[in-house]
Amino acid sequence: MKPCRNALYQQRFARVFDYIYAHLDEPLDLYQLADVACVSPYHWHRLYQSVYGETLAVTVKRLRLHRAAGELVNTARSLEKIAAGSGYAGLASFNRAFSEMYGMPPARYRQEGSHTAFVAAVQAAAGIAMESDAMNMHDVKITHQEPLVVTGLNHRGSYMNIGNAFEKLFGWFFMQHADRMPVRMLAIYYDDPASVAEADLRSMACMSCLADVELPEGFSRQTLMGGEYAVLRHKGPYADLASAYQWLYGVWLPQSGRLPADQPCFEEYLNNPREVAPAELLTDIYVPLAPA
Repeated sequence: MKPCRNALYQQRFARVFDYIYAHLDEPLDLYQLADVACVSPYHWHRLYQSVYGETLAVTVKRLRLHRAAGELVNTARSLEKIAAGSGYAGLASFNRAFSEMYGMPPARYRQEGSHTAFVAAVQAAAGIAMESDAMNMHDVKITHQEPLVVTGLNHRGSYMNIGNAFEKLFGWFFMQHADRMPVRMLAIYYDDPASVAEADLRSMACMSCLADVELPEGFSRQTLMGGEYAVLRHKGPYADLASAYQWLYGVWLPQSGRLPADQPCFEEYLNNPREVAPAELLTDIYVPLAPA
């Protein structure tokens, strides 16, 4: 099936993603989402899959479990409440779905997931587990980056929900500029979630190239500064990234003798969450450094 490239469809996909993210804890079906898109359910499924490469059911499941993983790692909510908030009628069905995608049941993931390596390293640096080498536990490289112009869509709110902006950005790109592939997928994070209320967090889902095209309303360009960056390659679910940042800023940076530059950090996503399991996701975290 040929990709659909009409701006009208782009707007309809954007409405659907807004609806999905606002109703992840409720039943969602093909007919309901087709109604939100104002497209016949007989054709909606094919249209969506031709653009995004997966069915709507798979998208909804992936987003629900992504949010659940974030809550398991970053909150003390009970499994029952997380399951209910993820749209699952019971804990058993939630356990099965989570285990299938994340390779272990949610209770075990909370206690033994890949985020725990960063937590242990932070504790080691604080003297809680002195036998660990907290500084060298994770590989950080210092690299020089040229200035990079990116095109993107701003997001306000939980960083765990920046995927909504990415879905809209990708839909626009696929329908209007797919001939420009490949591109780098990045996100800029402007605020510290430990000091800014979740509802006020600012970020930007973006991609490289497209510096010469007219942008639709709401889209903008940003220039990532050139210079030295500390780069941590993280392998694992996006839900673990908060723990990686805690280690990078709380352990590596103070012990490195370097200071961060007055610019936001950004991430680059090296593979596609639609194509690989969460445990195989690769993310490079870039922290700008002040001159030594």
